[in-house]
Amino acid sequence: MTFASQESIMESFNRAGQKQVFTYFDSLSEQGQRKLINQLAKIEDPVNLVHTVEEAIQYSSSSSARDFTQLPEESTASTVGLDSETQAHWSQLGFEAIAQGEVAVLLMAGGQGTRLGSNEPKGCFDIQLPSHKSLFQTQAEKILKIEKLTQHQQKTGEKQPRIMWYIMTSGPTRESTETFFQKNNYFGLSPNQVKFFNQGTLPCFDLKGEKILLASQDSICESPDGNGGLYKALLVNGILDDMVAKGIKHIHAYCVDNSLVKVADPLFIGFAIDRKFDLATKVVRKRDANESVGLIVLNDDLKRPCVIEYSEISQALAEKKDPQDPSKLFLRAANIVNHYYSVDLLTKMIPKWTTSQEYLPFHIAKKKIPSMNLKSNEFYKPTEPNGIKLEQFIFDVFPSVELSKFGCLEVARSDEFSPLKNADGAQNDTPTTCRLHYLKRSTEWIKKNGGLLQNQDDLVEVSPLTSYFGEDLEIVKGKTFKNGDVI
Repeated sequence: MTFASQESIMESFNRAGQKQVFTYFDSLSEQGQRKLINQLAKIEDPVNLVHTVEEAIQYSSSSSARDFTQLPEESTASTVGLDSETQAHWSQLGFEAIAQGEVAVLLMAGGQGTRLGSNEPKGCFDIQLPSHKSLFQTQAEKILKIEKLTQHQQKTGEKQPRIMWYIMTSGPTRESTETFFQKNNYFGLSPNQVKFFNQGTLPCFDLKGEKILLASQDSICESPDGNGGLYKALLVNGILDDMVAKGIKHIHAYCVDNSLVKVADPLFIGFAIDRKFDLATKVVRKRDANESVGLIVLNDDLKRPCVIEYSEISQALAEKKDPQDPSKLFLRAANIVNHYYSVDLLTKMIPKWTTSQEYLPFHIAKKKIPSMNLKSNEFYKPTEPNGIKLEQFIFDVFPSVELSKFGCLEVARSDEFSPLKNADGAQNDTPTTCRLHYLKRSTEWIKKNGGLLQNQDDLVEVSPLTSYFGEDLEIVKGKTFKNGDVI
């Protein structure tokens, strides 16, 4: 880096009121100075960044009055009680698209397992299944299984379809994720069908949003830019171009922490293809009126789909019953970050989504951010929130999609959604709850196919390589299985 460029970078940060990032600059080695300058050089306009933080704080504290209601019937469907004919039709459409090489999987895997007591990427986590398979392994094996099911169902002969797996990591998880895949021989997948790329990062600020925090004397604090950073990451890393070049038309996107996810689900893909949706989302039924979960709804003012947080609706609306079926809540479509995108939509809209905060506003999250205390010149780990992180949400673009092009598919929670969020000891979303949900689903498959249990409460694991959604289990009929068995 030339002196002139270093000087201009320092000047731009000083102009933005960020002189503190150079607190230790003069005492650093030449290598340390270069490290800091190179990190700061990635921020194109510090003045604009500070302005963005101010807007994010204002946006997060504002509450706009909006009317929310259910999505119209033509936008929705449910797999709960779905007739076999429709189920077969949608699945057939999905299998056809997979057979033609038009389907790819997009995994958001930038998170670490810090809340789980692990420094590894969350996808490496072992929820203590009898097989001790990680989340990454079970998901890779689901891809292998759906490829084989497609080969059989579509009668492609010896040619097994190939599903590309695009995995979005973050700075802290990229190297360890790739190493994990390499050590495990990509879990049977071809290395050519797995492509890693990083989401972006943004500086962390103090609680007032005025000053960038220092992670060390020669670096600033940064954090991933939220799952909404996916869209920019697809663009700047050439992933969208790669999809287009490979003739991919349909994307299934999901988060790594869902232990029950149906990766590249042909029924979901077929649902979107059949209804000609550009964007679709899976939801589960809200447990009760007080469950802290975002909801997929219709913004009645705009006549557009959107996601609202549980804090954005009144208690009366949260508790309101569906006039058509009083046993259900009126607003019950819980968001599980499990989406379908047409590549045509992404190609058309990502350039717009990533250049205007109209589509992707920044939100703030108050966090405990380990950083330098500039008064004591010591690194400290706060016990209370001391700063804010900026993030974008993947669903903020939903209102930019025409209602006729947006779909919502309700699925059974027990069949498709058990996220890993918290360490054991919490009430929900722990390794224990994930393991139990996974094994209960497997055990139900065994029982439905005529398998027997040694004891009534025994739980059995079915490998994704054996069965994707309960098929191909005729082999268990009449056989007895005990707790901890793996099929």
